[in-house]
Amino acid sequence: MSTSQVRIPAEERRQQILDLATELFARQGYQGTTTRQIAQQVRVNEAIIFRHFPTKEELYWAVIENQIRIRAGRARLEARLAAGGSDRDVLTAIAEELLSRDATLSRLLLYTALENHELTHRFFRTHVAQYLELLADFLRRGITEGRFREVDPLLAARGFLGMIVYHFQIQELFGGKRVQTFDPHLVSETLVDIWLHGMEVGSG
Repeated sequence: MSTSQVRIPAEERRQQILDLATELFARQGYQGTTTRQIAQQVRVNEAIIFRHFPTKEELYWAVIENQIRIRAGRARLEARLAAGGSDRDVLTAIAEELLSRDATLSRLLLYTALENHELTHRFFRTHVAQYLELLADFLRRGITEGRFREVDPLLAARGFLGMIVYHFQIQELFGGKRVQTFDPHLVSETLVDIWLHGMEVGSG
């Protein structure tokens, strides 16, 4: 029996499709990848793809959701904020966790932003906004307790994550690590110190 004829459980087949689709989408983008190419890689009829995912867009979204599930970013953030510690320790741990991820999801999201704006908006509403709000709540408490300056906590959260994400993109997507290498822990501590210098009451 050929590989294409081997019957495997539906959930296993679905995951196989997701894995191969992730690889192709991350390398070629949404527009540059066809469901026919994915089917060829999985060695199934293209109709099998649509049996699991009604549209190409829903397949792409499932790929993104799968990457989110693997990373468990929101759960990790909630756990780190709940664990307590100094502001510097908490924020450094958050930054280091973000910098330790592989670039697959970032590549997928950059392609999405360039090629399919609705998926970008969907991702922001579903995941990014909630992540930012969790961090903003942490900063809001710090402002109330007098540790941080009176600033918009959501903008402050965006500013903090912006530094981390930009460094990650420079290194992993734009070839920065081929020119300069940095220790992720040292990067995390340095960027957190820069951010805290502008946020802590009495600093500056």
